[in-house]
Amino acid sequence: MELTFTKYHGLGNDFIFLEDFGGDLLEGGEELARLLCHRHFGIGADGLVLVGRDGELFVMHIFNADGTEAEICGNAVRCMADYLLSRGLAAGPELSIRTLAGVKEVQVVNNLYRVDMGEPDFSFAGGGTIAISASGQEWICHPVSMGNPHAVVFVDQVDKVNLAMWGPTLETSSVWPQKANVEFVEVVDPGRIKVRVWERGAGPTLACGTGACAAAVVSARQGFTRGPVQVSLPGGELTIEWSAGSSVFMTGPATRVFVGSIDLQALMSGR
Repeated sequence: MELTFTKYHGLGNDFIFLEDFGGDLLEGGEELARLLCHRHFGIGADGLVLVGRDGELFVMHIFNADGTEAEICGNAVRCMADYLLSRGLAAGPELSIRTLAGVKEVQVVNNLYRVDMGEPDFSFAGGGTIAISASGQEWICHPVSMGNPHAVVFVDQVDKVNLAMWGPTLETSSVWPQKANVEFVEVVDPGRIKVRVWERGAGPTLACGTGACAAAVVSARQGFTRGPVQVSLPGGELTIEWSAGSSVFMTGPATRVFVGSIDLQALMSGR
């Protein structure tokens, strides 16, 4: 079985896109993601996106590289909007994409994509701050849901955090019902924060859209920032807008890398 795919990235957070309008691939999405996303034996990506349709509404299913299905991915939403528009499947400049975290409205603004990410939920994991102790160190986590679970941790110098050690430690803590994405955040000034992300099911990524939103809203809630915030990630920058009681708006790019095809049977036989 030969599959035609499109490779995208949003600030280096990369995805494989497959059309699945008939729903034939969805049941096997977990295994398909593990095969295709493998950096050495597959195409290589942080996640697999299956592009579906329910009547006039486009549907996004995203699977992490480890095969787990995520509720939403902000970078993938922007990339899917670009995919739909470039393929002539949607007209724009406004379009709706349904995710497991609800329908997201996307606008094309000056060749960038502005997404209404919905309101943050600060009641996730009971609300309030959570202290996690491990290996003799205590981390103060600020839980928030952006349709998926996040733990925001403020640090003095984000580049000095041992992400490979502390990312999985905090992700898999028993305090999170279904694990959590972890954002280590350094406040640069009231209009800019610097963020490194350990993504649930994917590990360290160059960018995380929902993670940038989570980091920005918690920073604002703590009084560290105000107004639109530039979120600096290893792969580039996103603009996040939020005021209490309203939706979070994320603006950033989407980049198509290449289109290709892969023999799925040959890939499976070579495992």
